[in-house]
Amino acid sequence: MKRGHDLTELMKFATRPEWADDLHDALDDHLGPALTQFDIDSDELPGIIGEHWVMTLWGCAFEDLATRVFEPDGRNVVDEYLKRRGWNEAGPNKIYMRALKASVMSVYEVSAIEPGVGFLARDLIRGGDPVQVRERSASKTLGPWDRIGARILSVSGHRVLAGGLLLFTAEATSALLEALRMGQGKRGARAKLAIGDDQLRNLAPLISMVWLFDILPRMLEPATIPTLHNADGEEVVFHRVRFPFARGTTQALVAERLDSVSVLQRETAHFWNWLGTKPKPGKKGMGQMAWGVTMEDGTPVLGNLELKGRALTLSVTSAERAERGVALITQTLGDMVGAPLTEIETVEQATAARQEGRTSSEPAPDIPVEVATPLVHGMLDRQYRTLLDEPVPMLGDKTPRQCARSKAGRAQLAAWLKHLENLSGRQIDADDPMATYDFAWMWQELGIEELRR
Repeated sequence: MKRGHDLTELMKFATRPEWADDLHDALDDHLGPALTQFDIDSDELPGIIGEHWVMTLWGCAFEDLATRVFEPDGRNVVDEYLKRRGWNEAGPNKIYMRALKASVMSVYEVSAIEPGVGFLARDLIRGGDPVQVRERSASKTLGPWDRIGARILSVSGHRVLAGGLLLFTAEATSALLEALRMGQGKRGARAKLAIGDDQLRNLAPLISMVWLFDILPRMLEPATIPTLHNADGEEVVFHRVRFPFARGTTQALVAERLDSVSVLQRETAHFWNWLGTKPKPGKKGMGQMAWGVTMEDGTPVLGNLELKGRALTLSVTSAERAERGVALITQTLGDMVGAPLTEIETVEQATAARQEGRTSSEPAPDIPVEVATPLVHGMLDRQYRTLLDEPVPMLGDKTPRQCARSKAGRAQLAAWLKHLENLSGRQIDADDPMATYDFAWMWQELGIEELRR
């Protein structure tokens, strides 16, 4: 007798001749429109989105079939299976199957994650308060404010996830909610939906369809990475320049020379910030996608210097800064160092390395996490505190403090902060300083902590 939530025999039963056509129809409802739109055969799909996601979509269609009742005789695959084969199933498994039959698929926002234990899930379609979900595996991989298409079942006093779980982007979530609002004749982006369980149960294929229409264009035609510029308008290309020590040179001698340079600010015993000139008040940006780091007073950080072993390493974000940095260090240290060796990495290469879980060919300075964390968190504190008084495109070019003054603005703020937290939390290394940054103070500063749920 099988135990747990094993649906193997139920799945086999659904492929029997009397149910095969119904299973095929469910699969066609979930996959057919996207396959037709993108002119893809079903056997091509694994090579495009991956075997894992194809099996997940199959699971979504199968779970949808488990909820369907066919007239005129009220046939249901779960009822029929338990009637004929229920004697071979353990009690908990039968309870789970009946819960699956009564379930609905929706899109949820995840929060308060306890890896290996569970998380809170807020229904973005039906609304209401977040519910506690017991989930061991998914809770180890989900990030704060992730959005998932899934079924939450009530089983033996606990809420658990069914097998089909689709990870939604913010864009796909917005597209789905907009489609549902249009279907109800609602125009406002934040108009409340009035969708009951019975109606939502019939919309399960739409959730899979929106997910597919979001992922397929990206998989078929990968988006190019936009050109990124630093605060000086220079294209970002990561340079790491290593200056080997000459005979007789020590770290203490190099550190003494570096401390004598006004534009170099020591942060730790072996680490310096190379500072630029603070911009004049009112100076406008370059009109490009810009990226940079600043000190608390707004002074830009042009690069970093680190002593490690018998070498000094300069890390900067452009070829122009590398050239200026090499000139500065050569002038400062003279014959204390040998000829510099430069490694270069583009944004595309850095992104690919991170996505594949590889160490970048040009890693950030190898600072212990206990040292790096307060430095990074302090930098983020300064950046975000400044940002509270600057226009934000995602907020309609209003400042966060301006948005905090109205109900609609506060709702925008909550979505924006969740977006920031979600991006920050999705690091490969859970101990990465970016992943451990706490945004709670921003919610409190803006007076919207009650919306952080």
